[in-house]
Amino acid sequence: MNKAILKNKSCFLTGATGGLGIELAKELAKESCNLFLTSNTEEKLEELQKELQKINPSIRILYRKCNLKNVEEIKELIEYCKKNLFEVDILINSAGIFQIKSLQDSSLEDFDDCFNINLKAPFILSKEFSRDMSKNKWGRIINIGSSSSYSGFKNGSLYCSSKHGILGLSRVLYNELKENNVRVLCISPGSMKTDMAKISTDQDFNTFLNPEEVAKHIVLLMKYDDEMILEEVRLNRVEIK
Repeated sequence: MNKAILKNKSCFLTGATGGLGIELAKELAKESCNLFLTSNTEEKLEELQKELQKINPSIRILYRKCNLKNVEEIKELIEYCKKNLFEVDILINSAGIFQIKSLQDSSLEDFDDCFNINLKAPFILSKEFSRDMSKNKWGRIINIGSSSSYSGFKNGSLYCSSKHGILGLSRVLYNELKENNVRVLCISPGSMKTDMAKISTDQDFNTFLNPEEVAKHIVLLMKYDDEMILEEVRLNRVEIK
C-alpha cells in the first residue's frame, strides 16, 4: 500500500452532494486529491466546494451541475472537464437513484430514470475516462453498487436490476483494464444513513451504515497499488443489541 498515492491525483466524483458523495469528497480532500464534483444541485455544489477548500486550500476543486439522465448533458460535462485541463485519474460513480415500486406500478419512464443514472452514466464516464487512465498506466474506477447487487427485495425490480448491472459492468471493466494498471472496484454497501435511504420504511434506519465509515474504507482500498488487486467488496451491517 502507498499511503500517499492519492496526493496530486484528480478525481471525478458523481453524486457529490449525496450522503456518501460528500464524505468521499472530504476524505479525498484530506488526501490532497484534486476534485471535479458533479450533482444536480448547483447551490449544494458551491457550498461543498467552499467546505472542501477549508479542509485543504491547496487542492484544485471544480464543479458543474449535470442531470445524469440526459446523455447530452453528460457529454457537455465531459467537455467542460477537458477544457479546464482536468485529466481524470480516478472516477467514482457514486450518483444513484433508489426506487421502491412494484413491477406492475413501474413505468418505462421509471425504468429509464433508474438505469440512466445507475448504469448508463457510469458506462459513458468509464468509457471516456479510462482512455487516459490506460494511456498513463494508472487509474481507479470505483462503482458504488449495493447489497442489492447480489440479492433482490420486494418492490425493488428496477433498483436491484440496475445494481446487478453495475456489478456486471464492473466485473467486465476489471478484466479489460487491469493489464493497464487501471483498477476497477465495485463497492456494495448495505443500507446507509442517507436521505435517499429514508425512502425505505421497512427497516430500522438506526442500524444503517455510517456513510463516513464507508467513505474512509473506499479511500483506503484505493491506495493498494502492488500485486494484490481488489475486485469486489461487500460492506454489510450487523445489528448489535
